[in-house]
Amino acid sequence: MRPAYTVLILCTLLCATALSAQWMKYPTAGVPRKSDGSVNMSAPAPRLANGKPDFSGVWTTAEPNRPSAGLSSPNAPVSPREPQSADDKPGDPGAIRASRQMANIGVDLPGGLPYQSWLIPIVKERTANNAIDDPHIRCFPDNFIRAYGLPHLLKFVHSPNLLVVLNEMNAGYRQVFTDARPLPQDPNPAWQGYSSAKWSGDTLVIDTIGFRDDTWIDWNGSVLTESAKVREEMRRPDFGHLEVQVTVDDPKAYTKPWTVTLKQKIVVDTDLIDEVCLENEQFLKHIVR
Repeated sequence: MRPAYTVLILCTLLCATALSAQWMKYPTAGVPRKSDGSVNMSAPAPRLANGKPDFSGVWTTAEPNRPSAGLSSPNAPVSPREPQSADDKPGDPGAIRASRQMANIGVDLPGGLPYQSWLIPIVKERTANNAIDDPHIRCFPDNFIRAYGLPHLLKFVHSPNLLVVLNEMNAGYRQVFTDARPLPQDPNPAWQGYSSAKWSGDTLVIDTIGFRDDTWIDWNGSVLTESAKVREEMRRPDFGHLEVQVTVDDPKAYTKPWTVTLKQKIVVDTDLIDEVCLENEQFLKHIVR
C-alpha cells in the first residue's frame, strides 16, 4: 500500500481548491439577474455579432465529485450524479471541485471505456499505484478533455472566428479556429492537438487531431494516441450552462469510438488565478515506488 502522504500530496494537486482570484467579487459584466440580485442561470445564452451563441465566460464542472471518505484517489468510488436543482446557482469560486469524470472519464459508460488489450494492464497499474506517473502532477500541460473535469477554472474568450480557452493551471491555452479551416495533413504532435470548427445550427462542432502519444485524459491513466480524432459538439443552452459532447475515435487505444457529455457551469464575479505548478514544486522528491 502506498503511504498516506502520497495520496495527500496528489489531492493537493487534484482536489478542490479554496484559492480566491485576483478580481474576487468584481462584478462580471452582462450577467442577467433576477429581482433579488441572484444570477438567472436559465436566461438566454448571449450571442456573438454573427448571431451564434457566445461561449465566453469562466467555467467549472457542473457535475462535481463529492467523495464521502475525504481524500480521493484514482480508484475511489465517485459520488452519484446530482439532478440539476431548481435553485441552480453559479459555481462557487472558493470551492471549485473536480468532476465525477475526473478519475475515470468513462464512469457513466456501460462497461466502461472500450480499451484495446494492451492498454488494459497499463490503466490498471496506473490506478493501483495512485497515478504516480501522472503528467499533471509532474507539471505538464493538461489536455482539454481532462481540463473540463479538473478543479481549475477555464476561461473561454469567443469571437466569430476564434475560440480561445485559457486554463489557470500553468497558464495553459487552447485555440479553436471557427472558420472551418482544413486540419493539417502531418501535424507536429501537440498537447492540445489542432482544432478546427464549424457551426451546425447553435452547436459548434470542433474536430481535433495531432495529439502527443500517451496523452492522459483522466486520473486512471486512460489516454489518447497520435492516431486519435476527437469531435466536440458544444452547446450553450442558456446563460449558466455549457454542454460538451465529446466523441473519441482512437483505434490504437480503443476498440470502438466512445462518447461522453461533460457539463460545465458558469462562474461569475471572479477571474483566473496564477496557479503555476513548478513554482516551489515539492512533490516529485516524495514519490515512493
